Amino acid sequence: MQLIALKGIPKVKKGDDFGELIACAAQEQNLQLEKNDVLVVAQTVVSKSEGNVIDLREVKPGGLAGRIASQLDKDPREVEVILRQSSEIVRLRHVLIARTKHGFVCANAGVDHSNVDSEHVTILPDDPDASADRIREAIKRKLGVDIAVILSDTQGRAFRRGCVGVAVGVAGMNPLQDLRGKRDLYGKELEATITSPADALAAAAVSVMGEASEGTPVVVVKGASYDRSYGSARELVRPSEQDLFR
Repeated sequence: MQLIALKGIPKVKKGDDFGELIACAAQEQNLQLEKNDVLVVAQTVVSKSEGNVIDLREVKPGGLAGRIASQLDKDPREVEVILRQSSEIVRLRHVLIARTKHGFVCANAGVDHSNVDSEHVTILPDDPDASADRIREAIKRKLGVDIAVILSDTQGRAFRRGCVGVAVGVAGMNPLQDLRGKRDLYGKELEATITSPADALAAAAVSVMGEASEGTPVVVVKGASYDRSYGSARELVRPSEQDLFR
């Protein structure tokens, strides 16, 4: 499997057709996109192209945001944005863990102040799967090739240190691979094993993108193993009734 950082993506602004930008950058880099390739795209640049950037100077925090901000030593305006993006506060101690409107459980409901100036934050796309599908369709229209697309975000984990890439949107692939019923090397039948190719590829791609000033928000993955389908990243969310740690 190969992971290739796509160079030449310009700074993204609201209204840009990000799929078109990717296609043009691939052509300029002489990087041929082929059927079954996977594009992993940082959600931040997609949020920028879709206008999901919030000017904190225009945010008026409410009382709850003020109290939480005081407890966590955070900007109350940012906390207000987090609350607006949340359907539930899951934990509130040294960090605010929330369930987003999409169903994802993560720090700050996915609200991010990296790669924007100090008076702005980005929020997750309204429908990350649809965002991924628009990029996929733009690539198909521009280059005539059928690929899969993953929108990635970096998130922490409850029981391990360090952030890793995860899939928050997918198009053209099944985000899960059910191995139940298959047999291991010793012939024993697998009873519970379900893997996540979408998260695995997102994590691998983020290690190529970098997390700071690298400016490479798109990675092309060649030779990946995954099932083609019209999947959704929401399939990755564990149902609350199966949550053993609530």
